[in-house]
Amino acid sequence: MDISLSPAPAPDVVPVSGTLGAVVSGVDLSVELDDTTVVALEAALVKHHVLFFRDQELTPAAQMAFASRFGPLDTHPYVAGMESSPEVIEVITEPDDEVNFGGGWHTDVTFLERPDLGSVLYAVEVPPYGGDTLFADQHAAYDALSDTMKQVIDGLVAVHSPGRQYGTGGYSTKARSVRTKDADTAVAASVEHPVVRTHPVSGRKALYVNGAFTTRIKGMHGAESNALLHFLMRHAVEERFTCRFAWQPGSVAMWDNRSVQHYAMFDYRGHRRHMRRVTIAGDRPF
Repeated sequence: MDISLSPAPAPDVVPVSGTLGAVVSGVDLSVELDDTTVVALEAALVKHHVLFFRDQELTPAAQMAFASRFGPLDTHPYVAGMESSPEVIEVITEPDDEVNFGGGWHTDVTFLERPDLGSVLYAVEVPPYGGDTLFADQHAAYDALSDTMKQVIDGLVAVHSPGRQYGTGGYSTKARSVRTKDADTAVAASVEHPVVRTHPVSGRKALYVNGAFTTRIKGMHGAESNALLHFLMRHAVEERFTCRFAWQPGSVAMWDNRSVQHYAMFDYRGHRRHMRRVTIAGDRPF
């Protein structure tokens, strides 16, 4: 008698906007996923750029196990992780904090030679209102540029640095409940990446500059660089390229760091917000 198990049903993926984002149901992230489900989620991530899951119960170990199905996990060079699991960052905003970690549009760790492929963020405790995260599709932003502007920026190189965020007095160092480190190293560090990045899976082009870490365009005078970056950074996060996610306890967001920017809203002063993040190591942008 053939008693082989039937394959798991395909995840249900429902888009949340016309440009990016999808809610995934029918998947329990706390258990080991079969290869077919992982492949389906990888394809959905490339297509929708950010995936949302509800009603999950994840320990740090389970969150790490899920994320590691998509690649090796990374550790942050300037933010301390959990003592038992340095790959896991506790992102906490206390009621009396004046700034939050992740506020402002950015793409994670573009100051690394090999920025993270993506992140998996889990909601442990959320405020009674506010605290949403916004995401912006950088493929759509690039596609919407004029052909002339595309010709101008294709082939340009930008310099990225962690100094403004993680150097002494940097914005992220002011988030008291997130432990930053090595501020002196952050000030001196920099790396170069293309202004227009090609996605290694889809082959689509995307804008790859952000306000948190991009400091200048190589080979341009300061005024020229500032003007072009100002335009690109504003264009990249226009409302037509975005979606917004309202968190609940047990919610998970998984985003493709190669194709999106994100922004953690801080509109809940007086309340606590506790998230847990792990990141997946990436490759060199081209």
